[in-house]
Amino acid sequence: MSKELVAALETLEKEKGISKEIVIEALEAALVSAYKRNYGTAQNVEVEFDDDNGEIKVYQVREVSEEVYDSQLEISLTDALEINKAYEVGDKIRFEVTPKNFGRIAAQTAKQVIMQRMREAERSIVYNEYIEYADDLMTGTVERQDNRFIYINLGKVEAVLSKRDQIENERYHTHDRIKVYVSNVENSTKGPQVFVSRTHPNLIKRLFEQEVPEIFDGTVEVVSIAREAGDRSKIAVMSRDENVDPVGTCVGPKGTRVQAIVNELNGENMDIVEWDEDPAIFIKNALNPAQVLEVMFDKENKSCVIVVPDYQLSLAIGKRGQNVRLAAKLTGFKIDIKSESDMGNLEEKADDLTNDSFFEALNNGEEVAEQEVDSLGNSDKSFFDTENEVADIDEIQVSDAANTNSDVYAEEIATNTDQQPLDPLNDGDFEKGELNPEDMEELIQSAEKRDGMDEEVDTKASIDEMKEISEEIDEENS
Repeated sequence: MSKELVAALETLEKEKGISKEIVIEALEAALVSAYKRNYGTAQNVEVEFDDDNGEIKVYQVREVSEEVYDSQLEISLTDALEINKAYEVGDKIRFEVTPKNFGRIAAQTAKQVIMQRMREAERSIVYNEYIEYADDLMTGTVERQDNRFIYINLGKVEAVLSKRDQIENERYHTHDRIKVYVSNVENSTKGPQVFVSRTHPNLIKRLFEQEVPEIFDGTVEVVSIAREAGDRSKIAVMSRDENVDPVGTCVGPKGTRVQAIVNELNGENMDIVEWDEDPAIFIKNALNPAQVLEVMFDKENKSCVIVVPDYQLSLAIGKRGQNVRLAAKLTGFKIDIKSESDMGNLEEKADDLTNDSFFEALNNGEEVAEQEVDSLGNSDKSFFDTENEVADIDEIQVSDAANTNSDVYAEEIATNTDQQPLDPLNDGDFEKGELNPEDMEELIQSAEKRDGMDEEVDTKASIDEMKEISEEIDEENS
């Protein structure tokens, strides 16, 4: 088999790219194991393969020693000098021990080694080829599917598409050709494993690179992407050339470029907005198509409050909060949306708050830090009187649909007054001459509001008494 084996190794190197030296090295190691297994020899065996003529020889290695304790491992100095007078103690001498039928064993071993090396080399070639496609776009054919994966034929390898990487409303059928994003390539014991996705945000980026030459050559850059796969995506783009409109470039003539991407993703909506260095302008663009009147930032918490016209509040929030949710992902800011009227009411009632307290009132709606109130240093504009009691209560409803589904209330914003309100339940009896009809009406309304709040005070009796006094005053005036 000598010359045939050498020819086979050369052919293997040319066609499969497997180095002949690597195969010979592996073959020699395998033949040593085969010899020990068949002939029970100790560990001092070497196999030599002549890559010129293909001959295989087995050698037993012995060490020159003055005293021999194991004849399989050692040789006496006297015997060594008979072979060659140049040997000294510690030298190693090789003796050929090739069995007569070792050619059959060598052939079987060579076959196994070559097949194993071929499989490993093919796996390595496939892995090295597809690792270059990681984080890139590929087109494949749907082969089959089971409960866990859809298997996509990418040529030399079968990629897997897991359930979480599938678009929810998409249906895949055998032989369908689809574009997938290669998210990961692993080199396992079973061979290369390629994982692909249809939901990854970078799938959008790669599709735009295919459809828009300006993105591919770097004139227009995709800065960030926020995606809810199968439903809607927002893409922020910028231009490195002031003469190139980034949004118009991505949309294309009559929308042909973006429509091709929408069709590939089975109708997923695309919002393309222009990126800006100014966060306020960028956030306004991200909330398109809603009109933004004002943007107020809380830099410490990386959040902002957006003011929109009343009639565009639902448009800014979007269906199920999708528009503001995608805008928050796109810009990296936590976004609160307020209507213009609600924001105006807040500003009227809380115009003396410091910036931090104003954001606290906007976000929490129910608590105002006492230390911020004290820091104002102006008793005339304090929210609380000197006895820390609320003088009046005014409830303001604030829309906060960006973070919650319920309304947030800014409660207990006290109004300033220099006079203590009349308290008919605690101030004793009333004299008709001290009150006019307007005062009596105000007292009756105040008492009715407090009806039932204090069990120790007979509120109803006081109300009846005040009504009788009010009637007497009306009769006297008439």
